[in-house]
Amino acid sequence: MRILLASWIGLLSITTWAQQENASTMQVLTFQEAIKIALKNSVTLNQQRNNLHLNQTQKISSIASIAPSISASTSASVFDGNSFNQNAGVVVNGVRDNISGSLNASLNLFNGFSRINTIKQNSSQLDAQANFVNRTTQDIINTVSTQYLQVMLDAELLRVAKENWNALEKQLEQTKEQVALGAKAPVDEYNQDALVKGAELRFVQAEIALNNDKALLSQTLLMDAFEEYDVERPSWDVNTLGSEKIDPAALADVAKQHRGDYLRAIKNENAQKYAMRAAKGQMLPSLIAFFNYGSAYNFQRNEPDSIRINTSQTLVVTDPSQASGYGLQTVTTPKTVANEKQRSFNDQFKADNVYKQYGVQLSIPLFNGLQNRTAYVQQKTLYENSRLTRKNVEFQIRNDVLRAYHNYEGAKKAFVVSVDQLKAAELAYSLELERYNLGITNFVDFVNANRILVQSQTDKAQAEYRLLFQKVLLEYAAGTLKPEDFQ
Repeated sequence: MRILLASWIGLLSITTWAQQENASTMQVLTFQEAIKIALKNSVTLNQQRNNLHLNQTQKISSIASIAPSISASTSASVFDGNSFNQNAGVVVNGVRDNISGSLNASLNLFNGFSRINTIKQNSSQLDAQANFVNRTTQDIINTVSTQYLQVMLDAELLRVAKENWNALEKQLEQTKEQVALGAKAPVDEYNQDALVKGAELRFVQAEIALNNDKALLSQTLLMDAFEEYDVERPSWDVNTLGSEKIDPAALADVAKQHRGDYLRAIKNENAQKYAMRAAKGQMLPSLIAFFNYGSAYNFQRNEPDSIRINTSQTLVVTDPSQASGYGLQTVTTPKTVANEKQRSFNDQFKADNVYKQYGVQLSIPLFNGLQNRTAYVQQKTLYENSRLTRKNVEFQIRNDVLRAYHNYEGAKKAFVVSVDQLKAAELAYSLELERYNLGITNFVDFVNANRILVQSQTDKAQAEYRLLFQKVLLEYAAGTLKPEDFQ
């Protein structure tokens, strides 16, 4: 029996030493580090940053669309059979090689100001996305703040539960000794033991809550779930936070200047307005200037590069020795000349077949199934909806600011009350414990005093940590949260 007891004590010592060693080497995740990791790893924030890059590209593309459109084209083909050779102006039957190239340019002179409005639309969309990225950043900070606060609170409640459990265990040992001496009835020992088990249960529940909330924070930060870490309280002064005076009306005005969701709603409204004007421009005439420059070369297969022709020439004969005597005589002389159908590449492509075409084209939309009108009505509807969204966000801002202000003021009052409550509960428990040990009071009164003490410690921890982070929530409602504030 002694051997088993010694082994159990040794194993317990090793386990305790391992836990202490693990706790000493556990990573401490500060609030600033949590914010930094979240802003780096957040999937939502990185997606919105990618969308911001896309909006930037769309804006540049819309600006570049004002410049002329320039394109170059070339083709090479073989005609086998009866075809018209436009370069030679004849119909040929055979195999003909053809090469052509052209340089084309067009400039939109007027299209109902659609392109100008499209540029303004894309510019507003870029600003809207930039504001959305800013607000998403604040959303991440607010989410991490709430989860970090909960983990801190869980750790504090776990500490309170542990201290209460240890205190009741000591009280249980004392009660056992009193029962053994006959100073207390055995039922007091059983009641005290049940109270200790209840404290142990609350400790286990607090530990489960802490692990669950730490897992949720790890998921938000995209950290390894098997990586153990601890949190620490930020070095913020609760008394300084509690003494700050805030004007909710002025804070609401500040929010309208800084809230990313409100600024985004304004920019989206402007973007839809320009999109509506661009759609209306499609119902107006458009004028386009164009210029085309090109050339071609063709080669007729199985045709010689030169041909032999006969030329006739009339001569006057004055030599009486000729058999025909005096008079006129026709002489035919063969002559080789170049085949005009087989001109060289330089002659054809650089000189003979070069063409230029330029002019203007006026297009007037008369009827296309009311598609342009439908597009305009659609954009107008989106514009009206964006106006309603902007108004809704404007009212939401005032409500958010007022709610955050009242929560901030309530948190200050709750902290002051919780401090006084804890002082009274500690004093009451101390007196009740002394009375219980002297046998003056009963076990029920002692349990009630212990319950009030534990609840007071819990209320004080909750009020303190909520007040610490209430300023973050207030700045989030006002839209003035900045990542550099947590560096």
